[in-house]
Amino acid sequence: MTTTATETNFHHLQHQPDLTATLSPSSTAHDGLHFWQFMLAGSIAGSIEHTAMFPVDTLKTRMQAIGPASPSPAQAQFLTLRHSLSSILRLEGPAGLYRGIWAMGLGAGPAHAAYFSVYEFCKKALSGKNQSNSAVHAASGVVATVASDAVITPMDVVKQRLQLKSSPYNGVVDCVRRVMLEEGIGAFYKSYRTTVVMNAPFTAVHFATYEAAKKGLLERGMEGEEVEEGLVVHATAGAVAGAVAAAVTTPLDVVKTQLQCQGVCGCDRYSSSSIAEVSRAIVQRDGYAGLMRGWIPRMLFHAPAAAICWSTYEAFKSFFLKLNTTSTTTA
Repeated sequence: MTTTATETNFHHLQHQPDLTATLSPSSTAHDGLHFWQFMLAGSIAGSIEHTAMFPVDTLKTRMQAIGPASPSPAQAQFLTLRHSLSSILRLEGPAGLYRGIWAMGLGAGPAHAAYFSVYEFCKKALSGKNQSNSAVHAASGVVATVASDAVITPMDVVKQRLQLKSSPYNGVVDCVRRVMLEEGIGAFYKSYRTTVVMNAPFTAVHFATYEAAKKGLLERGMEGEEVEEGLVVHATAGAVAGAVAAAVTTPLDVVKTQLQCQGVCGCDRYSSSSIAEVSRAIVQRDGYAGLMRGWIPRMLFHAPAAAICWSTYEAFKSFFLKLNTTSTTTA
């Protein structure tokens, strides 16, 4: 995006503290933002995404956290999304779909602030003049994942334990206190390695697919004509990216859920946090199908969640860009 005041204010802009590119005729549509603006846009987008899709996430957790005290493997294969939903509504009411939402609310904002700001910083640093490099988008996404997972993993552990049927915890504070007393602070990070191993390919596929889909939609449009970058493009590209990445990484998500919920509500307890060991245990107990349990709600979560997150994020980036442009032209 360019402005008539860009060239006249060029020397003034050179002295502005900005971690991304300054406004210039060659800038891409969302350059010219400050680091804190990426953080705020990401934080708002992540909070809205997880709040809106939380009930679906609860269904996914219930389906994946099947232990020896749960239905047998033969019965578990019939534990469908519809059955899980009807069971929660019948036994716990609508409130059962939102157990643990405060934990996610505490973690999602800061985690997504780190996620998107690190992504934008790395993308700018690594891309150079080629802003369409899918490999750079994927690599930037992986680095962003390592940073954001360190922030959100403890609250994700609390969230999933609260989501379980007959959870023994009376809220976020009680869960945090009891886990620290009974299992130690390390319990909050037992799944961190698995989370990173899962989210690294998830994010690589997600960001590369998103950027490629967005570029394709902008260049070709629905009828072979170039279209403007807007809500429909961001939502469509985000939904495609979310669905593809979710399907590919479901087995690792099952392992992560098992590690985070181990020893609670009948879930198995594992002697180590080894991905291979947990995977073998799941296969021995439930067959290979056990590694794909919850893939439908996972895709149903990530497709609209990504659409919501990306469209919200890009909308706030555009808002901040216009705000910066206005400030520049009036300076």
